[in-house]
Amino acid sequence: MASGGAQAQSTTGTIFGQVAASGGETVLIENANGFRREVGVDARGRYVAAQLPLGTYTVSLRRNGQTVDSRNQVALQVGAGTDVSFMAAATDKQATNLGAVTVVGNALPAIDVTSVDSRTVITAEQLARLPLVRSAEAAALLAPGVNRNSANFTTATGKPLVSFGGSAATENAYYINGFNTTDPLNGHGGITLPYGAIDQQEVYTGGYSAQYGRSDGGVINQVGKRGSNAWHFGAQVLWEPSYTRSDYTDLYYANGTPASPVAGRLYDPKSGNKLWTTTVSAYAGGPLVKDRLFFFLAGEFERQQGANVNAVDNSKPYQTYRYDSPRWYGKLDWNISDSHILELTGASDKRKGSGAVYDYDYTARRQGALINADDNTKVGGDLYVAKYTGYLTDNLTLSAMYGEMKTRDYDVPGSYDGDLTYVSGITNQNPALNGGVPRGNNQTVSTLYDPARGNKTTNTRLDLSYHLGDHTLSIGIDNQRSEALNQGNRNSGPGYTWQYGHTNTPNLPLVSGLGVPAPADFPNGQGGYYVQKNVANNAVSVRSMQRAQYVEDKWQVSDRWLLSLGLRNDQFTDYNPSGAAFITQTKPQWAPRLGFSWDVNGDASFKVYGNVGRYYLSMPLNPATGAAAGYVSTQQYYTYGGIAADGTPTGLTVMSNPVSANNSFGIPPDPRTVTAQGIKAENQDEFILGFTKAAGSTWVYGAKLTQRILRNAIDDFCDVNRVLDKAQALGYDIASSNSCYLINPGRANTFNLVTTGGQLVGVPMSNAELGFDRLKRRYYSLETFLEHPFDGTWYGKLDYVFSRSYGNTEGQVRSDLLQGGASASEDWDNYAIMEHTNGPQNNDHTHVLKLYGYYQLTQEWQLSANLSVQSGNPRICLGYYGPDHTDPVGYGNAYHYCDGQPSPPGSHGRLPWLHQLDLGVTYRPLFAAKRLAFNANVFNVLNEQRPTFLQPNSEQAPYSPNPLFGTALYREEPRYVRVSVSYDY
Repeated sequence: MASGGAQAQSTTGTIFGQVAASGGETVLIENANGFRREVGVDARGRYVAAQLPLGTYTVSLRRNGQTVDSRNQVALQVGAGTDVSFMAAATDKQATNLGAVTVVGNALPAIDVTSVDSRTVITAEQLARLPLVRSAEAAALLAPGVNRNSANFTTATGKPLVSFGGSAATENAYYINGFNTTDPLNGHGGITLPYGAIDQQEVYTGGYSAQYGRSDGGVINQVGKRGSNAWHFGAQVLWEPSYTRSDYTDLYYANGTPASPVAGRLYDPKSGNKLWTTTVSAYAGGPLVKDRLFFFLAGEFERQQGANVNAVDNSKPYQTYRYDSPRWYGKLDWNISDSHILELTGASDKRKGSGAVYDYDYTARRQGALINADDNTKVGGDLYVAKYTGYLTDNLTLSAMYGEMKTRDYDVPGSYDGDLTYVSGITNQNPALNGGVPRGNNQTVSTLYDPARGNKTTNTRLDLSYHLGDHTLSIGIDNQRSEALNQGNRNSGPGYTWQYGHTNTPNLPLVSGLGVPAPADFPNGQGGYYVQKNVANNAVSVRSMQRAQYVEDKWQVSDRWLLSLGLRNDQFTDYNPSGAAFITQTKPQWAPRLGFSWDVNGDASFKVYGNVGRYYLSMPLNPATGAAAGYVSTQQYYTYGGIAADGTPTGLTVMSNPVSANNSFGIPPDPRTVTAQGIKAENQDEFILGFTKAAGSTWVYGAKLTQRILRNAIDDFCDVNRVLDKAQALGYDIASSNSCYLINPGRANTFNLVTTGGQLVGVPMSNAELGFDRLKRRYYSLETFLEHPFDGTWYGKLDYVFSRSYGNTEGQVRSDLLQGGASASEDWDNYAIMEHTNGPQNNDHTHVLKLYGYYQLTQEWQLSANLSVQSGNPRICLGYYGPDHTDPVGYGNAYHYCDGQPSPPGSHGRLPWLHQLDLGVTYRPLFAAKRLAFNANVFNVLNEQRPTFLQPNSEQAPYSPNPLFGTALYREEPRYVRVSVSYDY
């Protein structure tokens, strides 16, 4: 055995093996595309050929220039090593062929004993056979430890995000052909390939090498198809008809009704929703110059149309919509020579939306008159990548990659009346002033965005690998520059919006922590009715630079033991809107990666492996648009004596000046004061121990233990008065304070402040002075699996995972509050919001079972299935603070108190178990040589629509029950059918 030198998030594979050497042997590796590489055999009969393009190879043993043995149909798997050994004493061309090592007929593939990581690879063949939603995330859900985010966070193009191993859904990395496509602003997914262009998708759940980083969740790595010497083309049409989709479940207020209900207990008549989708795709690939230059081109166009009946308090009661999603992928492969390869990749993943907004009669359940055209949106973008690979010698390989990605986030109203003011919370209006009928207007636009809003990323990699005896040594750099352009927004209309509210305790201060008094102290406030004016304004461009260097040694200690020894150094620098650095993490941040693989029996039938590693995660750009910028976010409270025909309040009496829980009054902070001194990057330690074993000739099974410990995080801290009080106690006269500061939560921090004399001073604060417990997020799991590789008749895999994800933070986001802004959620903003937060986090599912596979019933008919069973995540109950239902820091109903009692996560039970069964059938008639295929899939066969997210806020004001509390805002998708016809040549 020899070290395979496999790489995570790579685009290549490795062939290695053992030869019964007698002298003068070489191994020739070649495929039908003209690729040819010949490597030497060392004195102990070992050879290795790393960084080979994915494909199917013939591997030949040669002695003195003559072929004496060969293996055919050797198919590579991305990032993995394939053992091709010639252990018979081959003396001539007639030597016995010991059999191919890859999946051919009923042969069981050998276990990859050169890997020390945890990954699931889904091939194009499996993607075509299994009943899956056509997205990278849906394919990733096949991997153990991967679950859908319960808050329904999505990528820019509308794909649901997933959580890996207890991490937040924004802490993952996405790759296409080695380029990092992750959203730089918030980490909400990334650009992905057209479904039919995927050759292999690697789902990485832990233990990856020092060559890659910037993820403490998981990795979705897609490798696109490439052309060959044979011409191939095909097309496919898919339909998801509206009439085959079951009705959505209507939503009702689960905790009473509001002051001015629209239709009694009815909150959202979702059964009126309609949705249908049509997708067409095509591809072609072949040689431009035989054996030298190849191309592959794929295109996909998806049109999704439908109508949504929205909630009774939504400013857009009834929406019709159309989303057009054009995607394309192109690749050129140039075999310059046997030693030099150039690859050029282009890809695009976009979504364009439009629609119309109508009135709706919620009592009669009938669509009304047109209000206006809905927003025009254009999201997603393009990427272009160039990669060079040079096999400089048999043992020395150089690869270099450079790529650019640009995305848009265009959102402009289709029609917009700037004279109207946006009004929300109309169900909380005083019924004595509106006749019991909520009163609003036709302003459906609350926020305006810069049409030029978008992001840009460049990625540069340089990797050098050298095979020296028992060692495969690698060194390299991995640099990435990210920009968020023209991010931010402002209020529509006159520059502010109105929001109505109601409290059952009008004699108590409304927001005690911000000095907002009781409504009853003002005219027309005795009934507890009030209104607030909201003002928000922000528009900035920011950037970051992420650099990394690594060194790694894959050491074949003996025939059965492999050690992987790696060290990575990450550096991160973040810049504010003025171009000044406010985070400079350029000192070494060492991330060791140590792994082993033990080939217990020496025949790749039983592997024991382990991995220990630290992973650093750079801060997304989102906090730079907030804490590092001078944004405005204020509220001003009034009582009112009337309601105009357009829903705006009249007869106003001022209750307060503009207030802001985060001191966000539009003053740009000094970049030296944005972060705590010496702020450290988010990092996590991971520990893995597992085994994989063959059971006879037809089964593979295994188990793995994993523990992940979040050691450090970055988040915003907004309890500025605590910092100012400490500064005053130290004798400092401070000129001004920031809206929020970026800190390492759960530990001591030293704040930089500027005195009235212009001096920069440090104000140290212990964790106790900040009012926090120590940061805690821990995840542990036991994964088990049983797999039956495809033997020409059937394939099946069963995974069961027992896990716990617990602590006092989910990570960068708050799924339980639908807060998807990375590193800018309410977590750690102040002491009060973090009380009683310890417990199972929102992405915790104790039991998850996954079973999927396919069965070749006859030559023409194939059946497939995909079953997922998972226990529910914790129920959450949030409310006002403490037994007196106060609001000490202006965070309203988001404290971990319920009915005045402490309410930690997990103290109110769990949501119900979810059972998702998807089935498929495919017919490939023999009369068309199996090139023509008809397919039908049924998703959620049981039509189970159990809740996945319950509204968590128990009060809408102190002692005032929130009618929406416990309402199932998100449920499983109803049953629907997809049919398709395809032709492949």
